[in-house]
Amino acid sequence: MTNTLTPIPADLDPIKARHRAMWALGDYDKVATGVVAPLGEAIVDALAIRSGELVLDVAAGSGNASLPAARRGARVVATDLTPELLDAGWRRAAGEVLDIEWRQADAEHLPYPDHCFDVAMSTVGVMFAPFHQPVADELARVTRSGGRIGLANWTPQGFIGQLFATMKPYAASPPPGAQPGPLWGDEQHVRELFGNDLVDLTATRRLLRVTSLDSGERFRDYFKQYYGPTIAAYRAIADDPAATARLDRELVGLAERFGAGRGEFDWEYLLVTATRR
Repeated sequence: MTNTLTPIPADLDPIKARHRAMWALGDYDKVATGVVAPLGEAIVDALAIRSGELVLDVAAGSGNASLPAARRGARVVATDLTPELLDAGWRRAAGEVLDIEWRQADAEHLPYPDHCFDVAMSTVGVMFAPFHQPVADELARVTRSGGRIGLANWTPQGFIGQLFATMKPYAASPPPGAQPGPLWGDEQHVRELFGNDLVDLTATRRLLRVTSLDSGERFRDYFKQYYGPTIAAYRAIADDPAATARLDRELVGLAERFGAGRGEFDWEYLLVTATRR
């Protein structure tokens, strides 16, 4: 198995189809490689991934954690709902001899047997699935007893959590029963989701320092061009110039409050590692 792209046709319900389409907007790979790339190395380090281990990266996007795990000699399966992101990951890995399979899959219905992976991980990925409990159940189900689970998720009070709070009044309404993604950045919420399935759970708040977006305007324009959820929010109000202008101002103000005007600002995330019971 060497850097293979395995698309699986999926008969998606309308909720998943909309979710997949949102993440295909813009070019998330630019955000992944240009802004949040250090998160992948952070989770691979925290999980101490070793050569020969079988690793599942769920909602892997274009492979921020998959590639560094494979560089350590792990056998990696990278799954995501959005084929455009998988294709970008495959292209990123094409110049290296890495053991990665890229496969389209829904985080709520992973196409793998019980207890088959040494490690299951996700880097600001599964947090955006609309329904949290089935995702946690699937992560636990596919991980072997004694295997490890690792998650890196934006916190509610951190910059990206506040970005979603700012965009919420302008975006399309979520499906009934959906939970906000940044809840995955709350330790108590994660513990409740996994219940007794995990032991030795540790959760640490960390900061990703961002220096490439050095003003509120630069951040706003970058995310309007490349980040699917922000593009979707603006599309939802495209016929309302006043609302568009308000969102423009609010995104600039948010970034400036978090320090973008100083040339660098910190995005808080929660890094969780645990052992499957």
